[in-house]
Amino acid sequence: MTDEEMIAGTGAGGEVERLKAIMHRLRAPGGCPWDAEQTHESIVANLIEETYEVVDAIQRADDADMTEELGDLLLQVIFHCEIAEGGNRFDLEDVARGISEKLVRRHPHVFATSDVADSDAVLKQWDEIKRKEKGEKEVPYLHGVGKGLPALVRGAKLLKKASKVGFDWPTETGVIAKIREELREVECAVDEKDMEAVDEELGDLLFSVVNLARFRKIDPEVLMARANTKFEKRFGEMEKMLKEAGKPLGEADRDLMGDVWDEAKRAGF
Repeated sequence: MTDEEMIAGTGAGGEVERLKAIMHRLRAPGGCPWDAEQTHESIVANLIEETYEVVDAIQRADDADMTEELGDLLLQVIFHCEIAEGGNRFDLEDVARGISEKLVRRHPHVFATSDVADSDAVLKQWDEIKRKEKGEKEVPYLHGVGKGLPALVRGAKLLKKASKVGFDWPTETGVIAKIREELREVECAVDEKDMEAVDEELGDLLFSVVNLARFRKIDPEVLMARANTKFEKRFGEMEKMLKEAGKPLGEADRDLMGDVWDEAKRAGF
């Protein structure tokens, strides 16, 4: 089967092989100059953006968009593998082999003789196997948790891992009390006009709010995305209502915007 047949989809290979062939052609001599110039570092932002677009499609329960965005994300994996393969470092087969072997190793209750009772036991076993694999017995317990993740997501992962060894509140009442405590400390720092302390206490407040989301088994990144969407929609409705009232943005004062904001909120935006 020729490369042209593979790219055209008329050969015997599957669609993943077709995608690999297309990516290889784009980076080959005579292909696309932009694709050929890219490095792992130059397309990091693309990887992050495509990941979040998948998340957005999932949250909207839009299967068509999810299919498209997962394709865009898969392209990023293929792209990185093609770059690495060009330097004889690794390829897609190495990536697939590595994750397959990892899944088998970390699911001994499925592929071997280990016995676990529930999902919590599965996660604990996974963590123990991971630590053994990485030789982390002599390093801090939280070493390496979620490096490179967005701060909200990493905060939740740090808190979740700490809770596995008993460092946690028994009920969410304690978490809420901690949020109130951190808010009071923010207020005190603001009153004292200590901007360095304000920054630190705001961070502590955010961390405590992340802990409440984690305690209730809700992804804080998902919550933030929902809040962003709600703000965007309500602001857009406020903008529309102001324009209809002859007071477009930039001309309406703060009180009027506040009143119209409340009206948009009552309207369900």
